Amino acid sequence: MVEYRIDRHSGVATYVQIVQQTKHALRLGLLCPGDKLPTAREVVEATAINPNTVLKAYRELEREGLVEARRGLGTFVRRALGTTPVDSPLRAELEEWAARARSAGLDRDDAAALFTAVLDTHFQGERS
Repeated sequence: MVEYRIDRHSGVATYVQIVQQTKHALRLGLLCPGDKLPTAREVVEATAINPNTVLKAYRELEREGLVEARRGLGTFVRRALGTTPVDSPLRAELEEWAARARSAGLDRDDAAALFTAVLDTHFQGERS
């Protein structure tokens, strides 16, 4: 099951953070078709956010065809995204790169900006 982490200082709307984190879990294979998402109540208890925010995120995911709500049962994953498993060799290389970036003095935002710039160079015109 996915555990949402809300960054109240990121400037990103809370419901968008939930949508993004769910998509990341789908891309990495941490969530698979048939898996149940945490209930709105569970998310609220873990993150202290408004239940309507969770429901808004789940509705967005449903609108995108990624999950489906089953009355009385919960919200379930309908389809996966991407094909990169958590144990991919690429992940190990990224782990090493992130460690080198940190020891070189980059903070999280600097490393993310550098990584995004490289992605933009290699994936021009593509958006997730």
